[in-house]
Amino acid sequence: MTPAAYRCGGVLFAIAGTVAFAFRPVLIKLGYGAAPVSATTLLFLRMVLSLPLFAAVGWWLRNEPPLARRDWAGIVGLGFLGYYLASLLDFLGLQYIPAGHGRLIMFLYPTLVVILSALFLGKRATGRELAALAVTYTGIALVLSQQLGTPAEHRLFFFGAALVFGSSMCYAVYLVTGSQLIKRVGTMRFTAYTMMVSTVPAVIQFGILEGQAALELPRIVWVYAILLATVCTVLPVFLVAESLKRIGASQFALIGALGPVTTVLADFMLLDGKLSSLQLLGGVLVIGGVLLVTLKKG
Repeated sequence: MTPAAYRCGGVLFAIAGTVAFAFRPVLIKLGYGAAPVSATTLLFLRMVLSLPLFAAVGWWLRNEPPLARRDWAGIVGLGFLGYYLASLLDFLGLQYIPAGHGRLIMFLYPTLVVILSALFLGKRATGRELAALAVTYTGIALVLSQQLGTPAEHRLFFFGAALVFGSSMCYAVYLVTGSQLIKRVGTMRFTAYTMMVSTVPAVIQFGILEGQAALELPRIVWVYAILLATVCTVLPVFLVAESLKRIGASQFALIGALGPVTTVLADFMLLDGKLSSLQLLGGVLVIGGVLLVTLKKG
């Protein structure tokens, strides 16, 4: 394969993975709209239905060097934080806010990585990163500005936004703390193992709060859950991993900006979602600020 073809494949993998990830909040909202299904049940279905595929990848990589005890501890902790807790907060938050808004808030995680790295790793933020933070959070303020007021639905909107922001924060912590572990373990094995680990608390939570009766759902909800587990979870995880290997994080960040745009468009077409002109401007600022903080100079 020529270098140009190798890179072209990486770009195509990045686009496909980004678009697949972008439909996750839309499918979650469609599931909520199709039946009175709880976030606990929908998260359980996503985790359990994707488990066999991640387990198959783990088995395929079984001949890799054995992991040290500290690596297993890191996988357990990061699986709980980065996949279970982050997903739970995202699922809960999307009960109260549109998919497009949720994706824009979730897209803040690169800026949170900058803040956390400065606070806990001693990595001083550059002028460019500080400018990106100002632009990004101005954008989020504009996105949320239409919901200012005291009505109950507005309070629920901000509650949902806070939950999704918490999800973004969990994912940022996961990235900051897991970067060295990923280098030791390998991207594919790390992803497969942490996803398997994150299934355990999801199953326990479902067993305590819901039970088997909660699985008596319309067929369409099962269709959404299967698509959520496969097309929007397993497939993009490995597409993105391969893309990062081929084109690097900087170029992937540029393509990754398609994510919020795709979600907003899908929200508009499938869920009758909408953004005002002021919120659209805020969305542009969010995407621009994130690109500013993730793209490398030159």
